[in-house]
Amino acid sequence: MRRPIKKRDPVRPDPIYQSVLVTKLVNYVMERGKKDTARKVIYDAFEILKKDGEPATMLATAIENVQPSLEVRSRRVGGANYQVPTPVRPERQLALALRWMRDAARSKKGKPMSQKLAAEILAASKGEGDAIAKKENMHKMAEANKAFAHFAW
Repeated sequence: MRRPIKKRDPVRPDPIYQSVLVTKLVNYVMERGKKDTARKVIYDAFEILKKDGEPATMLATAIENVQPSLEVRSRRVGGANYQVPTPVRPERQLALALRWMRDAARSKKGKPMSQKLAAEILAASKGEGDAIAKKENMHKMAEANKAFAHFAW
């Protein structure tokens, strides 16, 4: 029997940009409960992005570009493990996109986090960058394993 669906509290939009996506990004960037530091990083990154356009819409475009539509899940059938391509739920699409953008920014060295995050958001909104590469890699794996799609149930 399936577990009951968890009731989640709605996320409040952030005070400056009135966007739920910005709040979620702050929560993903936050380390060890330091939300004010994470907000400062995000807002500094948005200040850098302002010269290229509206930061909140750039973030929305970047997330839209990074969200994967398919992923592979391991399924055990008859003693063998198969990588079965499955569609990704919308909540998980957003979670993966934010996580990949954060990790891509963290993996770069030598600059403050706000500059690295701004560069990653800008690259993702243009369809480039490490987060986009991660999405394309995931889609290639799903495409390569589509012969096992009949195991998805």
